[in-house]
Amino acid sequence: MELHYLELMQIADLLRRRDVTSVEVTRAQLDRIARLDGHLASYARTMPDRALGEAATADAEIAAGRYRGPLHGVPLGVKDLFWTKGVPAAAGTMIHRDFVPEEDATVVARLREAGAIVLGKLEMTEGAYSDHHPAITPPKNPWNAAYWTGISSSGPAAATAAGLCYGALASDTGGSIRWPCGATGLTGIKPAWGRVSRFGVFELAASLDHVGPLARSAADAAAILAAVAGPDDKDPTTLAEPRPDPVGSAGRIGGLRLGIDAEWNSADVDPSVQRALAGAERVFRSLGAEIVPVSVPDVTQAVIDWGPACALEAAVAHRATYPARKSEYGPVLSSVLEAGRAVSAFDYQAIQLRRMALRGCLSHLFRTIDALLVPVQPFAPLTLADISTLGAQPDLILKLQRYTAPFDLTGHPTVTLPGGFSERDMPIGLQLAGRDDTMLVRAAVAFQQETSWHKRHPLP
Repeated sequence: MELHYLELMQIADLLRRRDVTSVEVTRAQLDRIARLDGHLASYARTMPDRALGEAATADAEIAAGRYRGPLHGVPLGVKDLFWTKGVPAAAGTMIHRDFVPEEDATVVARLREAGAIVLGKLEMTEGAYSDHHPAITPPKNPWNAAYWTGISSSGPAAATAAGLCYGALASDTGGSIRWPCGATGLTGIKPAWGRVSRFGVFELAASLDHVGPLARSAADAAAILAAVAGPDDKDPTTLAEPRPDPVGSAGRIGGLRLGIDAEWNSADVDPSVQRALAGAERVFRSLGAEIVPVSVPDVTQAVIDWGPACALEAAVAHRATYPARKSEYGPVLSSVLEAGRAVSAFDYQAIQLRRMALRGCLSHLFRTIDALLVPVQPFAPLTLADISTLGAQPDLILKLQRYTAPFDLTGHPTVTLPGGFSERDMPIGLQLAGRDDTMLVRAAVAFQQETSWHKRHPLP
């Protein structure tokens, strides 16, 4: 049986019934990593001995009737900005390449409590910003190495799409779960800000950073979110709400109010993306959703504001090492930190006031609808050549962030899911945004019960 492209919930069922063992599944994943990742470069490091030991423990517990739930015995990966006790956590940097945490991040500890097997640490851009450190080989898109893998969760996306793990923990500050999912045909959840603990997670910009899962289906991502979400005494910014129930993510969505801003979704948006949006609208309509025309608040200034807000908060996060160790930083992150140090308190406060107003406007909108359907990006799938020109074209960078950065500024949850393919057979991602993570996941699960975009894979 070929196991590597099964969905997490499918492999979980096989493990629960003891049709396969966690050791078998974990060894198969490690073998596939050894065979393919020399080219893909998705893992910063694997943890084979620890993973096989955890798998043996999981098998013994399941055999003894101590089944912990759908993650028990399932091999996952974690982005390299999450602390893992006794294993380096470099966050894509040279500054932290020798940092070995003495404890797990809360989310990693919760994965272990759920019985998940941590295969290793997944590669990422430097400090979770927009470019990989020059000393690091960027992960390749398994669909086509000439295409962008997305940032900053490039490793989690490449590994999950290529069947090198059954899902991964990642982070999103300006689009870092959503762009990689869109680029590689995956489903990702950017939860509401505060839904998931950030303790033991390297900061990019504290008030913008969201921790969430990416996987091969909405049900899979929901199972990971259910394991890691919830209040955490080590992170007082977490929401005082119980963990979401993945069972609540199933079922029909008749009566769902799906908001569509036809003008926002079409203005300077590639025809291939518009076709995917139109196809998704038809599917939701067939499922009984009510299509509600809406007008999204103008986010032009918000997207502009995201840059200095992120830069200043990043400068604060790196104040212990920058500029003292400037020579160890890559040029892109270094330039961002310099820009952040130049932002005035006056300007930052003005940004925060505009940010509060946008949050209020979107919150009012989300009282009238249950979900908003928007693109992940207005472009067709981007090649590496396309991406290489963005740094010289500020307007294109703002365009790329049009549908992602606003929801980081406001903290509202989103679910990204594949909605089609381009003429060159590259995935196209869509987003559902709203006020409630569970409602968005329920809609995504229903969509994927009617479509098969998420079942296509890039490699044998």
